[in-house]
Amino acid sequence: MKSVMWKVLSAAAAIAAAQAANQTLNIVWKGATGGQPPTVPEDPETTWKEAIAWAALSGAIMGVARMFATRKAAAYYVKSTGSMPKALIRD
Repeated sequence: MKSVMWKVLSAAAAIAAAQAANQTLNIVWKGATGGQPPTVPEDPETTWKEAIAWAALSGAIMGVARMFATRKAAAYYVKSTGSMPKALIRD
């Protein structure tokens, strides 16, 4: 039962993190460039500079958001169950 609880909790955290990261990403991009983020960075009409900057920024922000959300979900799980999720236990 605990593993199902962790799967649901971590999935919800990942979804929330992705939404928050996407909003943050758009705000950061608009603040840094003054323009809209590229909707399709793979489009040949998007410059290489813009596509690479978008990929780097989105990867960093998404990675940090996911890590933050997973840590918060794990802390909540530990508080609720008294133990770490098996998926996060070090060997």
